[in-house]
Amino acid sequence: MGLLQIDDPTAAPRPIGIDLGTTHSLIAYVPSIGPATTVRDCDDDALVPSVVHYRADGSVSVGKEAAKLARELPRDTIVSVKRFMGRGADDPETRRLGPYRFATDEGPVVKFAVAGERVVTPVEVSAEILRALKDQAEDEIGDIGGVVVTVPAYFDDAQRQATKDAGKLAGLEVLRLLNEPTAAALAYGLDSKNNGTFAVYDLGGGTFDITILALDDGVFQVRSTGGDSQLGGDDMDRALAEKLLGEMGHADPAAAPPELVRIALESARAIKHALTDAPEVEAEIERPGGEPLRRRVTREEFDALIQSLLARTGTACRRALRDAELSTCDIDGVILVGGSTRVPAVRSYVAELFGQQPLTSIDPDQVVAVGAAIQADILAGESPNDDVLLLDVLPLSLGIEAMGGVVEKILPRNTAIPAAAAQVFTTYADNQTGFDLHVLQGEREMAEDCRSLARFTLNGIPPMPAGMARLEVRFSVDADGLLDVSASEQTTGIEQHVEVKPSYGLSDEEVERMLLDAYEHAEHDMTARALREQRVEAQRILDATAQALERDAALLEEGERETIEAAMEAVHAAAAGDDHRVVQSRIEDLDRIGKPFAGRRMDRSIQQALSGQKLGDVERETAGATGIEPHLGPGEES
Repeated sequence: MGLLQIDDPTAAPRPIGIDLGTTHSLIAYVPSIGPATTVRDCDDDALVPSVVHYRADGSVSVGKEAAKLARELPRDTIVSVKRFMGRGADDPETRRLGPYRFATDEGPVVKFAVAGERVVTPVEVSAEILRALKDQAEDEIGDIGGVVVTVPAYFDDAQRQATKDAGKLAGLEVLRLLNEPTAAALAYGLDSKNNGTFAVYDLGGGTFDITILALDDGVFQVRSTGGDSQLGGDDMDRALAEKLLGEMGHADPAAAPPELVRIALESARAIKHALTDAPEVEAEIERPGGEPLRRRVTREEFDALIQSLLARTGTACRRALRDAELSTCDIDGVILVGGSTRVPAVRSYVAELFGQQPLTSIDPDQVVAVGAAIQADILAGESPNDDVLLLDVLPLSLGIEAMGGVVEKILPRNTAIPAAAAQVFTTYADNQTGFDLHVLQGEREMAEDCRSLARFTLNGIPPMPAGMARLEVRFSVDADGLLDVSASEQTTGIEQHVEVKPSYGLSDEEVERMLLDAYEHAEHDMTARALREQRVEAQRILDATAQALERDAALLEEGERETIEAAMEAVHAAAAGDDHRVVQSRIEDLDRIGKPFAGRRMDRSIQQALSGQKLGDVERETAGATGIEPHLGPGEES
């Protein structure tokens, strides 16, 4: 905290930026004069440990005081809660992350059982951290206004919504959720006045993000983004801690006493920090009720333990470059973000990966909060840089399941947000009075290979022939990356919408699988999609032709039924196979063979229409024609 802070009691509340980190959090703001700065405590420390301790009397402590209690009372002290945000209680990663008591083994939300018979969720724990940060900011700068809270770029809808809910619970007006790499680039771009294409390598305590941005005179265009929502400095600590626990006779860390696990993790973290400046460290690890483990740890040994973790960041970086259609030669600079980038092995790996030394002129611990403060200042209309434009992107494609289980992507991956897009679908079955809508996230072509986000139904549509109803589905993603889906039937005006708030988050395996599988199985997926689409079209044609043969048998010429039925059988047999080209060819054969019969049916329909028949009857007669819109499966049928 500064020695002298002059507040104007008549001044408007000041907007702030908050970096809600896995291991540490901090606040920044833009003063009336000068650049953005961080809020510091009485020890002149800007970093607040993201630790919350619950006491039996119901009181709560946050930050340094809570961190001191983590070793003695590990089950009542929640550390790295960010990694639990948006997770389900039955998620395997949930059990791996800490020595906690869980109130339930199932359900869409993690629940911690802590002292005083309390049960708290990650949202509530995060709210305690945010509330403490709010109090600290008010002590230094007075009333605070809107807040920009940063999140990893790879946070999905559930994790973003959970973060926003935590802000509301803490009494904050959350102006925006800002991706951490974008915040860093915002701070870096305004500070250095550089233009060019940059990679933001963000390795924090619990998450890794890689973002490729183009900076051009105040316009921040995100070209691509990627990363791993379950990879960070905590995993480095865990790798060393597991080795230390093994040397203390606990080959299975999950079976070790919680107190010892906490001691090992804290010791591993202290060793990691010491190895940043020293080539080796003499460590002494306490053992409750036993002799301490005395050991020398070298930087080379630690580097070997974390090599596989660094390789995971490299995979994400190469994928982000491919998505942006760039090579490392096109990158003008690499910005380091996150305290874990202080590890020498990380900096060496990044330099080798990109072929250049990374930029280190801005404190990697503070750059995200500074960028958030600048963005908050811009949103509040207080900044002279109000011409700055942030163009963030979607990390994964969003779409809807169409007939046959294929995915129609409405907003592709790396679409700049905020964004909105719509697509028109039509009915598959006659007299269909409802649509079942299945919202999906992912890169694969088939619905079963993507993540389900939400399901809802649009009912009340009047019975119509197949293909006559027109359903417009609109996706809208706001600046926080949160999705809203609406659907309206165009002929009736019936509407429905849903805010997509998934109940659990993506695990690191799911995130990795979604993108890697999309690349590895691209050819197979496209073939499978084409086959599924042709099978749906084949069944539609067969049904329509069978109805026509039954209804208009009098219009058939001699031998024509046998020829058409033979062609129908050929379509049916091809659809049972696995070659979409054969199916398409047989459909074309049936269309060619049945064209004279279809022409006679059309002529009769026109004659009936001219004789006073209802238009709807004519439409029914000609409803077999293929529409341009994808089909949605039936919801409720009359």
